[in-house]
Amino acid sequence: MSTLILTQPEIRALLPMQKCMELVADALASLARGEGQNPLRRGMRLEDGRGLLGMMPGCTHSPATLGLKVVTVFPGNHGSEWDAHQGVVMLFDPEHGVPRAILDASEITAIRTAAASGVATRALARDDAGDLALLGAGVQARTHLEAMLAARPLRRVRVYSPRAESRAAFAARESERHGLRVEAMASARAAVEGADLVCTVTSSREPVLEGRWLAPGCHVNAAGACLPAARELDTEAVRRARVFVDRRESALAEAGDLLIPMKEGAFGEAHIQGELGEVLLGKVPGRRTRDELTLFESLGIAVEDLAAAHYLDRVGRERGVGVLVELGGRRE
Repeated sequence: MSTLILTQPEIRALLPMQKCMELVADALASLARGEGQNPLRRGMRLEDGRGLLGMMPGCTHSPATLGLKVVTVFPGNHGSEWDAHQGVVMLFDPEHGVPRAILDASEITAIRTAAASGVATRALARDDAGDLALLGAGVQARTHLEAMLAARPLRRVRVYSPRAESRAAFAARESERHGLRVEAMASARAAVEGADLVCTVTSSREPVLEGRWLAPGCHVNAAGACLPAARELDTEAVRRARVFVDRRESALAEAGDLLIPMKEGAFGEAHIQGELGEVLLGKVPGRRTRDELTLFESLGIAVEDLAAAHYLDRVGRERGVGVLVELGGRRE
């Protein structure tokens, strides 16, 4: 069996946002039915604090996938030519364990993270939501804008980043890319007030979004903080919202947006209404009223990566994209 290798540009060409949203929705629903395994990720922090190495294994039943993502997170890469997240997604043949695909993890992560937010927006946001605030102007801001355009017709887009040149460059580039006006705002509050869709996609360890700014009926996708000691939302933002997660076990172990307010005594574990997959299956109600706030706390889980990787492996082979190499131990 040959092993397929796909690069970042190849993955970008093969995995459109709409398709990835379908794949992620199916994977989360399958996991909510108990059809797969998604253990907590394991990480090793470098002694000098520059970054960490994370490992995310998993498997699904339908389609049958087995694999893991190995990723490095180097926050110091922000502002350089390198993404903060680097790594590979590896697929193995679920019957014999032979390596089947090695795929660039930066691009898969960029697309599937935003796709999960797109799925959550379709499931939880108001039908007429279309005023978007992006907090962050990096890779995830780019792909989240794509996902929000796939999830809802947008009538206004605002972006904020602490660096004026970053938000201005993002606004100019994405305005031209999508044929719509993206406004660069001078503060997070100016970006958020009046919005009915908010995506936080920063590397901040301290809150960048305050609950008092949120308009009634707003839906928030929080996708930047993935460590127990880091958060993008203040306590009031989380307390006011009905909270949904990609995986409850992961959220209770890793989501600083939730864990820090819990330690403050603001609320308990029951504040998590359910997993997004449960909403998709109709096991847990999503939005109940027009004015309530909803929050999708996204950590990103292995089954999302594997769903994207399985699709990429299939279409890459069908279209002759990528490089095939011979890997796998054979008995002589």
